[in-house]
Amino acid sequence: MTTPPSALEQLLHRQPTLADVGEPLSQTTFVVVDLETTGTSPQTARITEIGAVKTRGGELVGEFQTLVDPGLPIPPMIVALTGITDAMVVAAPRIEQVLPSFLEFLGDGVLVAHNAPFDVGFLKAACRAHGYAWPGSQVVDTVTLARRATTKEEAPNKKLSTLARVFGTAVEPNHRALEDARATSEILHRMLERVAAFGITHREDLVALRNPMPEKLRRKATMAETVPAKPGVYTFRGPRGERLYVGTSKNLRARVKSYFTTGEQRRQIREMLELAVTVDTIVCATELEANVREVRLIAEHRPRYNRRSARPERTAWVRLTDERYPRLSVSRAIEPPPGALGPMRSASDARVAVEALQSALGVRTCTTRLPITPRGGARACLLKDLGACAAPCVRGPSSGYDVTAAAAKDALERDPAPVVSALEQLIVERADALEYERAAELRDGISAVVDGAMRAERLAAIARCGIVAARPHGDGWDVAAFRRGAFAASAYAPSRADVWPAAERLRGLTGDLGLDEPVLVEEREIVARWLESSGTRLLVVEGEWASPWTGAGRHARWVDARRADRAARGDLRTT
Repeated sequence: MTTPPSALEQLLHRQPTLADVGEPLSQTTFVVVDLETTGTSPQTARITEIGAVKTRGGELVGEFQTLVDPGLPIPPMIVALTGITDAMVVAAPRIEQVLPSFLEFLGDGVLVAHNAPFDVGFLKAACRAHGYAWPGSQVVDTVTLARRATTKEEAPNKKLSTLARVFGTAVEPNHRALEDARATSEILHRMLERVAAFGITHREDLVALRNPMPEKLRRKATMAETVPAKPGVYTFRGPRGERLYVGTSKNLRARVKSYFTTGEQRRQIREMLELAVTVDTIVCATELEANVREVRLIAEHRPRYNRRSARPERTAWVRLTDERYPRLSVSRAIEPPPGALGPMRSASDARVAVEALQSALGVRTCTTRLPITPRGGARACLLKDLGACAAPCVRGPSSGYDVTAAAAKDALERDPAPVVSALEQLIVERADALEYERAAELRDGISAVVDGAMRAERLAAIARCGIVAARPHGDGWDVAAFRRGAFAASAYAPSRADVWPAAERLRGLTGDLGLDEPVLVEEREIVARWLESSGTRLLVVEGEWASPWTGAGRHARWVDARRADRAARGDLRTT
């Protein structure tokens, strides 16, 4: 007698849906299209006929056919080829009248065509010319498919007429759109039967037709056979059991299989796949849990082929040095040093912030460790003469540098407003003097300081409390618990009625994910994004989750301005 699963187990392991396991080709909708045109270029030629055949599971779902008035004479050569004359299209609709019904017929099906770049090129050009959005359909070219499914001996060329002969289609191609689409549809399904032997069995595998994998890698697709079709984390291992690469997926089986069937082009990943001999998986209740586990595994094991998250100890912070006359420095650590600003998005941002703080507050820039009392003959640098530094190197305790250090400490730990105010004035002065590059540098400095302060406030806020929250996912809800800004546990609630029971169970859990270890910045960022995302509901907050009203967020316009500028220049990188 088997023991029925507990309510929590039911919540943690939901029934997989079609989206989880992938869409088999037997359930995929294919729309095979063929066009007749007045020429070969969509820039100068026009469509004269559209024919399309929609199938699912090899069964006919529907057909679409119409002549199209091209708005220009049909060349005699085209008339001889297709039999379509000017008289036949004079009463036909224009392409702008045809497109809405054709796009509706296409829907979310896979678009198939023989020499697809030709047909898709004309359709896209027509959509652009008449203000219709191209649906971005997945495209299969039967010419490309034929190169995988037929040999040179049986099909010395991949013309539609040749393939129709090879596969003995009931419909013979005749350069009319619907008849050619019918023949192409028959050929498509015959070839899909053949390529199933190469592991192309699901809709997600079709991309492999464009970038075929070498045989030695394609054979490794068998690694995916025992992988569950559930969300979680996967780890490729090498011949000595070493971890090569860690990743996450909503569907572990489909993702692992895709590495060996979709023509992976990244050199490093190809190299990893050649070394891989096994794959481990951890099934997770939610996508959030998978993302957190991935970050922790990468940080713990440092897989050779993972670049993201692999060096959490190199997180950059800006801090004051521990000396009598402190200066600003960039520090690297998993957790923030006492009184530090950050985490900064990069070491480069940290250096920009240091320069901004120095300019605004007069913090010394020299790196020498100064004695309390200046040595005899000590000399100051040019900044003393410019009034940009209190020069404790020559003035000692009487320099007033303690006031400067206190202002810097306050800007790092509490409020960057004095820095913003001082640099705003400098930006105005530089802009008035037409020194726009220098003004932009100062703007970037404000942005780096404010962004570091905003991130510090945001992550510190969730670290001060325990939270249980829920977010809609599919037909149910993802429920998750957090402590100290770290993920603790999660469950899937199939319905709204299951949310509160799941929350109560999770509330007392601390999880098995190493919460006694330092909490990684990247993990806290994942948690914060999840909590702040649209639709999230707070169920339990133990402690206080709040940010100061007078905090760095009131200066967010500087961060937005820098992001907008970088996006316009095409070098915005999300971190």
